[in-house]
Amino acid sequence: MKTSIENLFKDKVLGHPAGLFVLFFTEMWERFSFYGMRILLVLFLTAPLLSDNPGWDWPREHALALIGTYASLLYLTPIIGGWIADKITGYRVAVVIGCLIMTLGHASMALETTISFYLGLALLVIGTGFFKPNITSMISEMYKGKESKKDGAYTIFYMGVNAGAFFGMMLCGYLAETYGWSYGFGLAGIFMMLGMLQFWRAKKLFGKVGEKPSLIHEVELPQNINEESPAEQPETTEPTKLNPFTMFDKILMILAAAGGLLYLFNDPLEKIGDINLLPFEFAGLSGSNVVVLFALIMFLVLLVIRITRYLPVVRDRIIAVAIFGLFTVFFFSFFEQSLGSMTLFARDYTNRSLTGNSALVFKIVDALLTTVPLIIISWVLVLLAKKTFSKIGMSNMILAVAFAGLWFLVIWRLVDKFSQEGNEVDATWFGILNSFFIITLAPLFSKWWESKYNPSAAMKYGLGLILLGLGFAILSYGSADIPSGAKTASVSMVFLILAYLLHTMGELCLSPVGLSYLSKLVPARMIGFMFGVWYLAIAVGQKAAGTMGGMIDKISEQYSLSTFFLIFTLIPIGVGILSILLNPVLKRLMHGVR
Repeated sequence: MKTSIENLFKDKVLGHPAGLFVLFFTEMWERFSFYGMRILLVLFLTAPLLSDNPGWDWPREHALALIGTYASLLYLTPIIGGWIADKITGYRVAVVIGCLIMTLGHASMALETTISFYLGLALLVIGTGFFKPNITSMISEMYKGKESKKDGAYTIFYMGVNAGAFFGMMLCGYLAETYGWSYGFGLAGIFMMLGMLQFWRAKKLFGKVGEKPSLIHEVELPQNINEESPAEQPETTEPTKLNPFTMFDKILMILAAAGGLLYLFNDPLEKIGDINLLPFEFAGLSGSNVVVLFALIMFLVLLVIRITRYLPVVRDRIIAVAIFGLFTVFFFSFFEQSLGSMTLFARDYTNRSLTGNSALVFKIVDALLTTVPLIIISWVLVLLAKKTFSKIGMSNMILAVAFAGLWFLVIWRLVDKFSQEGNEVDATWFGILNSFFIITLAPLFSKWWESKYNPSAAMKYGLGLILLGLGFAILSYGSADIPSGAKTASVSMVFLILAYLLHTMGELCLSPVGLSYLSKLVPARMIGFMFGVWYLAIAVGQKAAGTMGGMIDKISEQYSLSTFFLIFTLIPIGVGILSILLNPVLKRLMHGVR
């Protein structure tokens, strides 16, 4: 394996193996299709039947119940997809399977029938399960023995994620809002297919990386992390150190998983189709609420009984991880309003019409935002082709076709926008702001974390949650004059832009930090389980985001839209302050880990 990895580093692009940039472009096209489709979901489902671009005219609560379940499942299937790749297929084949299934999912959604729409969502959930964990695993395998270069590799890869999200939301959103929903869904599928083909045709470049599942799952962290050496442990602690899953543990896992999945599926079925899988009540609670509370209790019992079997230092650190996990649930419950209530705010309550000089300035800024990143990424493509064309010429040509299509769509969109007298900003355009702000601000935050002023984990979480709340405070202030129950308004788009800026700053404080601390705090033998728990925390946050966002109509009718966003202001700020207050306690629980 070592010789194979050395060979990978012979053909370098910008100081990294050429294979990294094949993965970069594969991830870019997958994120293009994923975010391009995702931004359309709530708009398509809630668009009126009688309009120039008719949708399904669903109530917002129904649309967000479905989207919450969909987004939640996207973070659960990777746990299974990663296991299948480890045991059966290998990472490379799993990535191709994921791409193929997702391509079929996008094609199915483009048909816009009820059956094909739900089938498409199901295929996207399954495909993401195969793709998401395994493409990053290939990077880990590629850089074994080259750990000093790994941070740079993930930074480059993360740029691919955001470039794909940026162009996907912009172009799929533009086609869907201008020409029809099926064009947006279909475009996502075309680029997903091209991403799959260029990856598959580049397999020569990877040697044995991702080829076969290992008989033993290797964890990159030292095996004795956070555990005392055998010499330091009394003989009686050996069973605690190994901490195998007992039959009772497995029963608790099955009960928690079954209860959680029942709730995930029952919530949209009950609201949209009037089908209740849990038609009972207990102590005034609906069957759905009873089951989800039962699942939560089973999971907490499982976590507690496993934690108590560890040595005191390890136990304390896992408790710290669990607290951070709880803060993560809160963060994503509010941050993911970008998928629902904030997109609805952009469409229905924001003044997106520009005229005169303001329209011209926006067009110029929009053109620069679009073309400058595309020029940079196209330059990377040329560097890759120079190094690898003799080995993977067909892969390079497929990439060239994809980029030609991307350039064509970008120029077509810009010509269309500049030919208009004024300018109507697409509701989906605001979704690109998160990716743009991440790309521009990430280097600044990275320098902050490397400086002597690097805050503790609890402080970072607190800052992230407070910034998130302040973003909603701006929306609450901006919507203060909208009367109760109003379905439309014309609030300045400045409020939405500032909200996205603050939310992205909050994400940069919190999101990259979570997995980093988890890898430092958790014992190696429990790391797979805890990564699963982390994805579960995000999944719970995604579902909660859909449920809370679905309350937009009830709260705005009974009180006001400003009150709706005020709730989203106070809770994250309150939890953020709690995180900062818990800083001394969490530092003690972490026992020196920074």
